Amino acid sequence: MSLLRIENLTIRTGGQALVKDMSLVIEPGARVGLIGESGSGKSLTALAAIGLLPPGLKPEGSILLDGVQVIGAPEEKLKALRGRTAAFVFQEPLTALDPLMKIGRQVAEPIARRHRRDGRSAGRQEIVAEVRHYLERVALPDIDRIVNSYPFQVSGGQRQRVAIAMALACRPKLLIADEPTTALDVTTQAEILELLSTLVREEGMALLFISHDLPVVAKVAEEVTVLRRGQVVEQGPVRSVFGSPQHEYTKMLVDAAAAFDRALGAQQ
Repeated sequence: MSLLRIENLTIRTGGQALVKDMSLVIEPGARVGLIGESGSGKSLTALAAIGLLPPGLKPEGSILLDGVQVIGAPEEKLKALRGRTAAFVFQEPLTALDPLMKIGRQVAEPIARRHRRDGRSAGRQEIVAEVRHYLERVALPDIDRIVNSYPFQVSGGQRQRVAIAMALACRPKLLIADEPTTALDVTTQAEILELLSTLVREEGMALLFISHDLPVVAKVAEEVTVLRRGQVVEQGPVRSVFGSPQHEYTKMLVDAAAAFDRALGAQQ
C-alpha cells in the first residue's frame, strides 16, 4: 500500500483553483521532490496531505495517507495520523518553534505524546534521555546549552536541526520538509541537506521535499514532481526530468539553474 496517494486534488478558495487535478504517489521509503515557483501550490499540497489547510481553502479529490482518507476526515482522526504517519519540518523554524519555551521542553513534548500514543507512560529521566538522543541524532553541539536555550538564542541552522529532531521524535513513516534550507546560508544549507539524506536513509522514512531549487532537490530526491500555477507539468525520476526535461517550464528551470552554476563558476 502506498504511504501517500493523492489523486485529482483541487484546492479552491472562492471561485479560484489554487491547485488543479494534482496527483502524486509516495511509496514507503521513497524520496520525492516537489518543485515549482512561489505560488505554484507546493506548500498547499503538503498541508492538504495532513489536513492542515488554512480556513477558507477547500480540498476536492482524494488524499489517502497510510490508507486513511484525509479529505473530509474529522480532526481527531487526522490528529492520529500526524506524528505517527507524517511529520512536518517548516521553512522557518523560528516561527514554528515556541519563542517562550526552552528548546529541551519543546523536543520533550512530541516524545511524551508519542509515548501516550503508544499506550505507555515514560518517566522524566527517560524523556530527558530521549531529548538528548534526538538532539545528538541531528548533530547539534553543546547539547547542555541547547536544551536550556530559547529559540532566539541559537542560530538558524541550529533551530532547523531542532525542528528536524522534533519531527524525528514522532518516529513518522513520512517526513515532509517544506523549503527547510531557504533561510540558511550556503554552508549550513549543505549540512542540513546531508543530514536529511542520512536520517531518511538510516531511519527508513519516506521523504517529501519541497523546494524551488533544482540542485537542492537533486541532492535529496529520487523522484520529482514539477508544479506550475497549481498544475503538474512533469513527473518522473530526477535524472530523467532534470537531464532531459520534456515540458517547456521544466526546461526553463533547468536552463536557469545551469546558467546560475556557470555564473557562479566564473566568479570563483
